Amino acid sequence: MSDKKNSNEMWGGRFASGPAAIMEEINASIGFDQKLYAQDIQGSLAHAAMLAKTGIIAAEDHDKIASGLNTILSDIENGKFTFSRKLEDIHMNVESRLAELIGASAGRLHTARSRNDQVAVDFRLWVKAEFEKTAVALKQLIAAFLKRAEEHAATLMPGFTHLQTAQPVTFGHHCMAYVEMFGRDLSRVKDAIERMDESPLGAAALAGTGFPIDRHMTAKALGFREPTRNSLDSVSDRDYALEFLSAAAITATHLSRLAEEIVIWSTPQFGFVRLSDSFSTGSSIMPQKKNPDAAELVRAKTGRITGSLVGLLTVMKGLPLTYSKDMQEDKEAVFDAAETLELAIAAMTGMVGDMTINTAAMKKAAGSGYSTATDLADWLVRELGLPFREAHHVTGRAVALAEQKKVDLGKLSLADLQEIHPGITDAVFGYLTVDKSVRSRKSFGGTAPEQVRRQIKFWQKRIGKL
Repeated sequence: MSDKKNSNEMWGGRFASGPAAIMEEINASIGFDQKLYAQDIQGSLAHAAMLAKTGIIAAEDHDKIASGLNTILSDIENGKFTFSRKLEDIHMNVESRLAELIGASAGRLHTARSRNDQVAVDFRLWVKAEFEKTAVALKQLIAAFLKRAEEHAATLMPGFTHLQTAQPVTFGHHCMAYVEMFGRDLSRVKDAIERMDESPLGAAALAGTGFPIDRHMTAKALGFREPTRNSLDSVSDRDYALEFLSAAAITATHLSRLAEEIVIWSTPQFGFVRLSDSFSTGSSIMPQKKNPDAAELVRAKTGRITGSLVGLLTVMKGLPLTYSKDMQEDKEAVFDAAETLELAIAAMTGMVGDMTINTAAMKKAAGSGYSTATDLADWLVRELGLPFREAHHVTGRAVALAEQKKVDLGKLSLADLQEIHPGITDAVFGYLTVDKSVRSRKSFGGTAPEQVRRQIKFWQKRIGKL
């Protein structure tokens, strides 16, 4: 048996050609980093223009390089470019094709640059653009909630703690809770863009370069605020990718909480909302079923995004300065999370704007579970001067009596209530309705319709400035 046959049997299957095939498979990133083609060419165009302006390369070489890069960009966008795994990544694929197009001048493009700072600037440009897309999507989601909140500022519904009826609120107030959540997500996105708005191009492999480059020129050309200030950190930093995944995971968590509520609310037992056919599916066996699949899938995709964050944190945690090939694992996680988040936000924006609100079911449920008990306790404190703990005890006895009689709290007789505490008067009954309860919650940020409308106006103005 020959050594070659032994080698083939050892590696086997896809890797029958031996170690070289395995190395090519594990080393190549072109299968996913070709997504960075536009950023790679954008960075190269800026770098070439700077090299020409500083006299590092001739104007004639720059013109050839720029023409060749624009041809490659056009070919890729028109599906005429062939990517090669043997050339490993997007950078070498573009550079190789440039050499075929313009000859020796192509070799001057990589002057004063390394693949380390090249990939760093490409990935930053891509992540920055994704952050900006996410900001737009979040604004659209917030706008959808503001519209529903305005429509339902006074629509009664139960507020929950522990998924048990707690106190009456309005659906508009509930919508505004999500405006606050997604507003924080938008704020995190904006903060992250500000933090990452620096160009690593010119850091070269890790130590900078001896050529008289102008990093401020390339930073400005690429839309960054300024160049990075430490060449070691420039090529080894992936905080911007981690921040994208972190912001995405938190946003996805908020989307998942909302999705869970939509799933619950759309059940026959609740019946608070009805999703249209656009965001539902039927059952293969039960013709009466209408399943909230879009919401369920948004809920599920949160785990996928969070997994990407944990994965990249784990990749980065043990890396010494500066660049290590481990960092090649950064892109697939971010690419997948970005695509997943974009879809999840779009689906939720559609559901929020599209779902039908069953105001009657919400109002009926708002009064269940003795939801005005706290209002009785507050009345005892305010009108009779009882300490709150004593008022809490008196109210508890009233709730117990109502449960015993199988009636709502407001249906107890005055005699029933006076037996519990003789100071109670019939004036209390004006405070034991859900409508009165909601309207009384006038504290800043409370559920009273006037306060809900106040917060809607605040966010309508604020969203235009973000």
